[in-house]
Amino acid sequence: MAITGTTERTTTPEGRDAFTKRLPDAPPLFFAREAAGLRALAAAGARVPEVLEVADDRLTTTWVEQGPGRTTEAEERLGRELAALHRTTGERYGSVDGEPTAYLGACRVDLTPTETWHESWVARRVIPLARAAADQGRLDPATAALAERLTPERLGPPEPPTLVHGDLWGGNRLLDRAGDSWLVDPCAHYGHREVDLAMMQLFGGFGGRAYAAYVEAFPLAEGWERRVAVYQTVPLLVHVLLFGGGYAVQAGDALRAAVA
Repeated sequence: MAITGTTERTTTPEGRDAFTKRLPDAPPLFFAREAAGLRALAAAGARVPEVLEVADDRLTTTWVEQGPGRTTEAEERLGRELAALHRTTGERYGSVDGEPTAYLGACRVDLTPTETWHESWVARRVIPLARAAADQGRLDPATAALAERLTPERLGPPEPPTLVHGDLWGGNRLLDRAGDSWLVDPCAHYGHREVDLAMMQLFGGFGGRAYAAYVEAFPLAEGWERRVAVYQTVPLLVHVLLFGGGYAVQAGDALRAAVA
């Protein structure tokens, strides 16, 4: 999800090509949390840019030279690599390192470590975001109240806390000249792997072979298609808070489908 700031290709003192994002008056820990997510994903074997420098108002990573675009082979490789990433598990849901502060785009979200996935996803994210949207007049209060009806059963069969990218829309995946996928701008946390699969379907940018290869490598629990809506609620509510407009309709549709 986009933020207001500047980006530019830069060069390190050692002569390495780099990419620098700047955001004056960035909220607390904004770039530090992105850097922590990139490092956690890298430690799990994901292909991500290396963090070179992080400060309160900027983040510098290695530069990724982008290639011509998606191919069937590239999509299949991404699916298998994402499945491998999702085999990395933790002890609790939420933050990768215990710090509860996180940002989905420019919207602050709560990743306080929890013992249950329902508390992490619903109690600390869906419900607070829905209430905030209603309080700001961006979402009908009756629609926002649907978040209260999201029971643990709506989230699918229990799975261990899984390391996810957390904001895996098409703009946060880069393809290099070799056709390899790089993951950028994460809201990485330990959650449910269907979070990434649902986000990939929200705004497009991924081919069908990516999903097929993923399922072949790491089958999903029965009924995952019905749970796409519940795992799209958070990013849609964030869009309601940041941009308003038609996103309220989409968020309402997702909440209704999630509790149907």
